[in-house]
Amino acid sequence: MATINTNAGAMIALQNLNKTNMDLEQVQARINTGLAVSSAKDNGGIFAIAQSMRADVAGYSAVGNSIDLAVSSVDVALAAGEAISDLLIEMKEKALAAADTSLDTASRTALNEDFKALRDQIGKIASNAEFNGTNMIKNGGSGVSALANADGSSTIAVAAEDFSLTGSKITISATSSFATAGAADTIASQLGTSLDNLNASLARLGTGAKSLEIHKSFVGKLSDALTKGIGNLVDADLATESARLQALQVKQQLGIQALSIANSAPSTILGYFR
Repeated sequence: MATINTNAGAMIALQNLNKTNMDLEQVQARINTGLAVSSAKDNGGIFAIAQSMRADVAGYSAVGNSIDLAVSSVDVALAAGEAISDLLIEMKEKALAAADTSLDTASRTALNEDFKALRDQIGKIASNAEFNGTNMIKNGGSGVSALANADGSSTIAVAAEDFSLTGSKITISATSSFATAGAADTIASQLGTSLDNLNASLARLGTGAKSLEIHKSFVGKLSDALTKGIGNLVDADLATESARLQALQVKQQLGIQALSIANSAPSTILGYFR
C-alpha cells in the first residue's frame, strides 16, 4: 500500500540506526575507560564481584601500611638493642680489666669512669629508641601489633623487650660501679648474664621482624593476584573493541544512508498524479 502517513521502512531504518548508535557509544566508553564493565548497568553481577575484590585490595593496602609501621618500630628496637649489646661488651671488658688484683687504684678508677660513661649511655639509648611514638625497649615499653588480613580480624604481634637498667634483662643497676677488684669481678659476671639475656631478646625481636616481612611479602602477592583477577573480570579487550569500533562506524554510515533512502520513498507517490 502506498501511503504518506506511515513510512515503515523509515521506522525500521531508524530503529537499526539507534541500535548502532547505542552500540557505538558502548564501544567508545570501553575504549575511553579501558573497562568492559565500568558500572553496575553494564553487568550487575560482575560489577558487584569486582567491587568486593577492590575493597579487599584496599584493605590489603592498609595491611601493608600497618606492617611497615610495625617493621620500622622493631627495626629501631633492634638497632638500639645491638648498640646496647656492644656497650655491654665494652663494659665487661672494663670490668674484667679492673678485676686484675695487680692493677693500681688510679688505673682502676679510670676504668670505672669509662664503665660509668658506658653504663649511662645504655639508659639514653633505651629511652630514645622510639619510632612513631612507640618505644619497645624502655622500661614499660609497648609491643607492636600489625594488621594481618583485610577485615582486621587477625593481627601479628611482637612483644616489647625491656633493655633499660631498671629491667630484668640487664642485671646491673643504673648506679653500678666498682672500686675494688672483687666488685669489678662481680659486675663482670653480671654483665655476662646481661649479654645472654639481651641476645635472647634480640633473637625474639629479629624473629618478629622476619615474620612481619614474610607476611608483608605474602600480602603484596595476594593483592597483586586480586588486582589481576579484577582485570580479568572488567578490563576491555582493546584490540577487539578497536575492530568493533571500525565496523560500527561503517554500519552507522550505512544506516544513515538507509534512513535517507527510506525517507525519500514517499516522494515517489507524486508520480501517481502526473
